[in-house]
Amino acid sequence: MTGIVKTLGIFCLKRTLTSLSVVIAISPVTILAQAPSTESLQQAAFHQLPGQLPQPVSAPDVQVFEAYKSWIRAKVAEDQIPGLALAIVSSQGILDVETMGVRSVDDQQAVSEDTVFRIASVSKTFAGTVASQLVNHNIVTWDEPISQVLPGYKLGTDADGADRMTLRHVLSHTTGLMPHAFSNLLDAGVAYDKIQEKLHEIPAVCAPGRCYGYQNVVFSLVADVVEYSLGTNYDDFVEENIFSPLGMDDASMGLDGYENNPNASQAHQFGRGRWQVTSLNPAYYTTGPASGVNATILDMGRWAQAQLGGFPEVLSETLLEMQHTPIVETPHGNYFNRWPRLDKAWYGLGWRIMDYSGMRVIHHGGGVRGYRSEMVLVPEHNIGLVVLFNASTPLANDVVPMFLDQLLTAVAR
Repeated sequence: MTGIVKTLGIFCLKRTLTSLSVVIAISPVTILAQAPSTESLQQAAFHQLPGQLPQPVSAPDVQVFEAYKSWIRAKVAEDQIPGLALAIVSSQGILDVETMGVRSVDDQQAVSEDTVFRIASVSKTFAGTVASQLVNHNIVTWDEPISQVLPGYKLGTDADGADRMTLRHVLSHTTGLMPHAFSNLLDAGVAYDKIQEKLHEIPAVCAPGRCYGYQNVVFSLVADVVEYSLGTNYDDFVEENIFSPLGMDDASMGLDGYENNPNASQAHQFGRGRWQVTSLNPAYYTTGPASGVNATILDMGRWAQAQLGGFPEVLSETLLEMQHTPIVETPHGNYFNRWPRLDKAWYGLGWRIMDYSGMRVIHHGGGVRGYRSEMVLVPEHNIGLVVLFNASTPLANDVVPMFLDQLLTAVAR
């Protein structure tokens, strides 16, 4: 029994005493969130825990990606990128793992399967699951105003919009608030608890649900929802309800988790003609839902496997559908300009959803000082990719579209 189930009874009593209507009000999304029944059990494959998966789609032969991996090796050597870890995954297990380079250019220890990276904004995919779990257990609903879940919080300058802002809006970046609100303060090292005092100052640019505006600080309200609703810390919730049941043994949350791991890689930036170890910005760790996860490539392989349906006892098909369904169309700018076959892009609940040459793709990337991360899933072909860098390298912009192009070539044969 997972931690969320163990705390559910206590939570419901608490919420019943304060707001009975929250417990009994079931929105259409909440009805869809009822856990489906599962039938057949399948035994674990390579790097897999026992799971249930009805009629899995066969993944492409991993050998078709040899040219892709050769291209990455050549680029890492050409750009002298400090370190990289890569995993190709299906719902049945991790099909291939490759590591390159060193954890730090200073000590030259090789990157291995046990090397820990910061995954930056790929952490948002975990927050999407956390929120979906809360909805799945009727702890909150997608349509309940945040002002009711978090009484006393003032979000933005538009009082009417703040009263209509929901958890769905927060998770899909459709709060209507100015994009990247107070990310400049995070960049300057200001912690989330200090920035919270300024949330009421964020200008509104549209009504909630009407436009897309990417957030880090506002997105991290998910942690406040967990803490207020369940009386537990967001980081502890993730550890108990995601990392532990999925066997993500080396994954952790926050700065302490990073600093206390002897296998942590070091952050690198390029300057004066070479890669150099750079300092961490601890402020982004205070926005746990937005950027707080540390993980190895094996941990992230498990995460990709779960997102492909490999662990339905932890992430049911219904939970995955919730997170992977488009909510708001997004512009193609920034590094998406380097995706030559991108047809359309949306944001769901902690995930980007795209049509790439007619193929539905689930994706998120991340970047924080000295680290880049990329993760992509193609459910119709039961294949996924995770690439982790301990360097702020533009190569991260190309690894997913190149992988997708290789996949399209393989499935067209």
